[in-house]
Amino acid sequence: MATMNTPTIDRRTMGERRSNAPRVRGRSTMSALDYLAMALLIIGGLNWAMVGLFDVDMVATILGPGSPATRIVYVVVGLAALYSIYILGKMAGSRRAV
Repeated sequence: MATMNTPTIDRRTMGERRSNAPRVRGRSTMSALDYLAMALLIIGGLNWAMVGLFDVDMVATILGPGSPATRIVYVVVGLAALYSIYILGKMAGSRRAV
């Protein structure tokens, strides 16, 4: 006679294993601020690549070297990097709780 394997733990008694972050189709959602920070990091990274490869600073070329607008762009890109570090730490913390 064949026996049927019965589950040892009932699903109804298992605790919730998902994080509290909102998810869409299995992925956590990103806010508009997250997308803006990512875009600024990409722009800043491409600018640094141009500086390293061709010695051309596109931000300074477009806005003028040493101008207040250039400095503001650099500060905003730096703030985006700090925000991304914060988000990364938050994501790592939510992964540990799972």
